[in-house]
Amino acid sequence: MFAVIHRGVNDNCIGPLVSALPHSSFQSSSQSSVRYAAYNAKLNRRDGAGGWSPMVTDQEPWLQVDLKEQLEVTAVATQGRYDSWDWVSSYLLLYSDTGRAWKQYRHEDGVGRFVGNVNSEAVVQNKLSHPVRARFLRFVPLDWNPSGWMGLRVEVYGCSYKSYVAEFDGRSSLLYRFNQKSMSTVKDVISLRFKSHQAEGVLLHGEGQRGDYITLELHRGRLDLYLNLDDSRLRFSSGRVAVTVGSLLDDQHWHSVHIERFNKQVNLTVDSHTQHFQTKGEGHSLEVDYELSFGGIPLPGKPGTFLRKNFHGCMENLYYNGINIIDLAKRRKPQIHSVGNVTFSCSQPQLVACTFLSSGSSFLSLPSAASATGGFSVRFQFRTWNPDGLLLSVPLNPEPQRLELQISNTQLRLTLHSSGQQKSEVSTGLRVSDGLWHSVSLDTRNLRISVTVDGEPCSMTELWEQVESRGNLYFGAPCSKNSGQCPKEQDILQRIHR
Repeated sequence: MFAVIHRGVNDNCIGPLVSALPHSSFQSSSQSSVRYAAYNAKLNRRDGAGGWSPMVTDQEPWLQVDLKEQLEVTAVATQGRYDSWDWVSSYLLLYSDTGRAWKQYRHEDGVGRFVGNVNSEAVVQNKLSHPVRARFLRFVPLDWNPSGWMGLRVEVYGCSYKSYVAEFDGRSSLLYRFNQKSMSTVKDVISLRFKSHQAEGVLLHGEGQRGDYITLELHRGRLDLYLNLDDSRLRFSSGRVAVTVGSLLDDQHWHSVHIERFNKQVNLTVDSHTQHFQTKGEGHSLEVDYELSFGGIPLPGKPGTFLRKNFHGCMENLYYNGINIIDLAKRRKPQIHSVGNVTFSCSQPQLVACTFLSSGSSFLSLPSAASATGGFSVRFQFRTWNPDGLLLSVPLNPEPQRLELQISNTQLRLTLHSSGQQKSEVSTGLRVSDGLWHSVSLDTRNLRISVTVDGEPCSMTELWEQVESRGNLYFGAPCSKNSGQCPKEQDILQRIHR
């Protein structure tokens, strides 16, 4: 039996990717026993117990596959454990370049849940509405046979693809210089993938003396495209119009961009979401003088300096009207001039963000450690659009004190709970529910608790006695049993330093 759920297909990229992988490519949160190990989870195989099953006590089960290299994935298939009552009826699919920072796959309608199996033998294939490029995949069971247990065998379909990567360090760019003084085009096709942890930065720019320009840049974690044809009045005007697509694109994950222009009609696609618009100005062609710049807008006559903040991150498969810009740069062709330090690999980020879902059970627990001078301190970064949410909860000595840092009505509020109903509160005046990264420093030394946000003057409250953390620090955690009503909605990313 074989069932297929259609969500889109690439007929040239449907080869099986899992069947030939070694045992070392499979990992899991747990296994019932060695016979139920993750490496037994290959489609239609009967090895071991006929598939993977986690321990019955596993509260957050997952099965992970390492494809050994970054590949293009177009479909996934699942099957229950052979000749059993164990199967998974729905699941989530996560993907990653590194096996550290994960992103959840979502269909075009925004739904992340995949339909799984109704018995142990039928194969259910889900074709992805938009392919992903990843090395690691993780299957996260949501529902399973209520009369049995979780059982899983999997296959992944796709193909290899050629990757041309360049990394920009925030002070570099690539200049593609034309053979003639200017380049006039009626049709343009520009495509690239990028990933960055910076909310600002120019990805590409070109302009002409007649007033034409094209600029694609990250701004506040979103993509802005400025495009003007033959209208010098708009060149220096503060009223120039940007088309904005996407959000939270500075999340250290790859994002795809595709720009198609024919005359005044433009399609801008970011991660499968397309916006259609018409250019400003009276002309139908884009005239750019001398060069296109990727990674920044160089200041004329001053190499290495930029008009706007330049891009800090990685670009992959950057094409301008069929020209492979990164390949030309890597081969040091004369059409490409490199400004600053552009390298042809993509380093792994030092900091990895984690996402707290809208759930009271979504939290991170870290062991606490007292400083040499007494008390404790914590530094982290977060971002959210939610006006309310618990960021940090710390049990304190002497008991039953505890410290809570939360967002309340878009502002940070620090609360020290003492015995009984006693509590001390201090709030900051900054609005932090704007989707941007904010840094927080919390310190409990010298008989005071201080909190600093984004380097602004700190807010503090006095202590009667020095406090110390007791047990773990809880980030994004639900309130303790004694804390009363807790914020329910959270969608907070954090980078934590101790």
